[in-house]
Amino acid sequence: MAAKNLAENFYEKIKPRLHRRIGRELGLARCVLDLGCGSCELVKYLADTYHQQVTGVDVSSGSFPRRRRSRDGGRFRCIRRNATTLRFAADESVDAVVMVWALHEMDRPKSILTEARRVLRPGGEALVIDFPRGSLAQKLWGEDYYRPDEIKQLLTEAGLTNIRVRLIEQGQVIWAKAFRGVARQ
Repeated sequence: MAAKNLAENFYEKIKPRLHRRIGRELGLARCVLDLGCGSCELVKYLADTYHQQVTGVDVSSGSFPRRRRSRDGGRFRCIRRNATTLRFAADESVDAVVMVWALHEMDRPKSILTEARRVLRPGGEALVIDFPRGSLAQKLWGEDYYRPDEIKQLLTEAGLTNIRVRLIEQGQVIWAKAFRGVARQ
């Protein structure tokens, strides 16, 4: 379906479905980082629904929530920080890293993906969801977005493996997943 035939609120309408899909994908992860988390909506969703330890990282803290506990009393964190340096996270300490609508906004995406790889445990998953070049988002907001092959290249250059990139939601969303390889003994 052509982007011009989609409603302007298309992305807002698909957000709950994307959150559920991300939750299913990362549901077994105990510790999750959300890089470029914005208002921490996904952070709260994963903490509430999957009882995960979730830390959201964003350069702006203006829209972070006041409530920092999930419904079951577990805590989640929202940290104001540039994702190029995740000093608060030890090497190989995170089960999954997710980035939603964020990679195209980042000044040094390869550095951020490399840092994500550093904190991922062996076998840990990186999930990148973004708008593709030529999408409705580009028409609405006039920003520049990556092509799927460019995201695959960035993930490869960051040292991630088993990379799968595809278009979903009528070709309006890039869904890319990759893993930190397991060290050989």
